[in-house]
Amino acid sequence: MDEAAFLRRLRELPLHPGARGLADDVAIVGPFTVTADALVEGIHFLSTDPATDVAWKLAAVNLSDLAAKGAVPEGIVLAYPLSDPEWDAGFLNGLAEALTRFACPLIGGDTVSLPPGAPRVLSVTAFGRDAAAPERSGARAGDALWVTGTIGDAGAGLALARGADGPTELLAAYRRPVPRLSEGRALAPLATAMCDVSDGLLIDAARIARASGLSVTLDLAAVPLSTALAAHAGTDRAARLRAATAGDDYQLLFALPPHAAPPVPATRIGQFASSEGLALFDGADPLPLPARLGYLHASAKPHGEPSG
Repeated sequence: MDEAAFLRRLRELPLHPGARGLADDVAIVGPFTVTADALVEGIHFLSTDPATDVAWKLAAVNLSDLAAKGAVPEGIVLAYPLSDPEWDAGFLNGLAEALTRFACPLIGGDTVSLPPGAPRVLSVTAFGRDAAAPERSGARAGDALWVTGTIGDAGAGLALARGADGPTELLAAYRRPVPRLSEGRALAPLATAMCDVSDGLLIDAARIARASGLSVTLDLAAVPLSTALAAHAGTDRAARLRAATAGDDYQLLFALPPHAAPPVPATRIGQFASSEGLALFDGADPLPLPARLGYLHASAKPHGEPSG
């Protein structure tokens, strides 16, 4: 059963009203915006990644979901499997760095024992407050699609973590993403829909369109690349397509009314219309959709392909 099929089954269960049909990455429970994300060794991070960086990433990916709702972090709950004392100590150091950097205190959690040789499964539930909470399903026909920052650095950074050569800032983008909390707070009152880019720009854009009952046209030539990635991997069509499907970017992807300008630095990359599906262009040239729009979890997927 893949991720989409599992979610369809979950929607048949009794759902809290704040779950909003499981069509978003967060729930609204009373005054809090709530989200949960897990990192699995061999899927989301490599066994060779430093424990300090894994802890930072675990906090950051959860806070990124809060950023997409314009929420202020209230705190996190941690579920942690104890294993190697040195690794555990490094993890705590990295977690302290992240929670201090993003002003997000620890609320509590649970510890368990990890069987020898088992991959680590790390989980956080994050709570936010004061969210303007634009839903993923709120885009309207004619809205423009925008993205903050640059796309593809983390995908290239994963290759560096596996031993490839390249600039260190790409490796940092993979291991230490930064949730766009301030940008999210500025955008939330204006955006009609918003999510973070975790599984890949194309697949996350398609998810906004599907949830909103619309189509989206995306211009590959407009996808913003960093100077480091452009110098390392080029800017041709193939390089941009790799960047747009790699995932782990944790930028904000959002819809704005057609003549609105975002209050933070961002790049306009597409537009929504009254139809269905995703259409991809390279400037004026229509492109076939790639077989893989981004990362989709599947129960049969082997370990060893980290992604968002």
